[in-house]
Amino acid sequence: MITSAVRRFLKLGGLAGKVGASVAGNQALDLVRSGPTKKIRQTENLVKNALRIVETLGELKGAAMKVGQMLSLHEGLLPPEVAEVLRSLQKEAPRVPAEVMEFEVRGALENFDELFDVFDFEAFAAASIGQVHRGRLRDGREVAVKVQYPLIDEIVKADLKNLKTLMRRLFALFTDADFEPLWGELQKGLLAEIDYLHEAENIRRMTALHAEVPEIVIPRVVDEATARNVLTMEFVEGIPPAQACSDSYPSELRDRWGVVLSEFQMRGILEHRLVHADPNMANFAFLDDGRVVVYDFGCVKEVPAKLALAYGRAFKAVIEDRVADLPEIFAEIGLSRIDGSSIPVELIEPYIELIGEVFREHPPYTFGEGNEEMYREVVRLGFEDWEEKTDMLFPEDVIFINRSLVGHFGNLSRLRATGPWRDLVLKYAAVGG
Repeated sequence: MITSAVRRFLKLGGLAGKVGASVAGNQALDLVRSGPTKKIRQTENLVKNALRIVETLGELKGAAMKVGQMLSLHEGLLPPEVAEVLRSLQKEAPRVPAEVMEFEVRGALENFDELFDVFDFEAFAAASIGQVHRGRLRDGREVAVKVQYPLIDEIVKADLKNLKTLMRRLFALFTDADFEPLWGELQKGLLAEIDYLHEAENIRRMTALHAEVPEIVIPRVVDEATARNVLTMEFVEGIPPAQACSDSYPSELRDRWGVVLSEFQMRGILEHRLVHADPNMANFAFLDDGRVVVYDFGCVKEVPAKLALAYGRAFKAVIEDRVADLPEIFAEIGLSRIDGSSIPVELIEPYIELIGEVFREHPPYTFGEGNEEMYREVVRLGFEDWEEKTDMLFPEDVIFINRSLVGHFGNLSRLRATGPWRDLVLKYAAVGG
């Protein structure tokens, strides 16, 4: 990881310049292009610039890599070609040497030797802003310890200005919509994620809310071994997602996991109004009794009461096939065209026709069946009439909730889960409404 502020500035600034020049050149060429040729060249330019961004952000890690990861989950706002390239940033990052991380954790926890009986300074997982280590406390508890990379706080804050310029230029390749709401949410989410004391509080809140929900397992925070850049939690091991989604486990168990994940999302948006907004499948593990373990609460989103009510009404309108009611509901939450007009029903109908299949009663819908997964079909639809959607407003609160929902559909597709989705959504929509 490059830690020098000057070198990072030059890397990001140089990348922003290349993308900016590419945007300008492509816009000039669009003046003489038309029809299929224009669309093909636009797509090629998008992918070329996304590849440039992934190469640099992956090398820099920190805020750079994290923003790319967060953007890759906004598939509803990105052309599928760009989302697919950015998704490569979800892969595990190279690890920092053990002696460096030992220095970090000992510096953060003055009573380190009194707390830990065993601590493995070789990480067993690595990500964009920190690594996870195994350990055992003096009282015998097995723990997982998240430790931030050196200087990551300063690196993140220094990166943000250049990242904003870079990402705005990428967005300019495919939309005229206001980039500020999306950037505002990305920035707030990122600054929250580098404060492990904030994440620890999120975990406590989520644990309290799920105290009567045995299907959800949340590792508890070890307060005495937690600081702003070190987060210690009781170690809870589960079945990794790749294994859980394979044929190693029966479909009945995968169905159960899918239902638990769905209720976790619906409960967060409509009942608790506190949603786990990072749907990366790596943030979940699975138990063979049907329970689901939830990790990583750095990105947790408060849902305003008015917004929860509107989502509940929208879910019910979809299930009851009242598509004509949706533009008004969307307008209530600020989802409209830039000029303030409602989104035309004609743009909504293809999505509802497709998503409506999920809520059929007989036979119950199975995610991921067939050659065309519903999840990917929704994304494909979004790109087909992309030009019709480039002047839409996406309010900050809506962006992360929608990201969570779209990512959740992808997780259900990976599990190939079958379930009573109609009854489940109506149950929580009634609570939210």
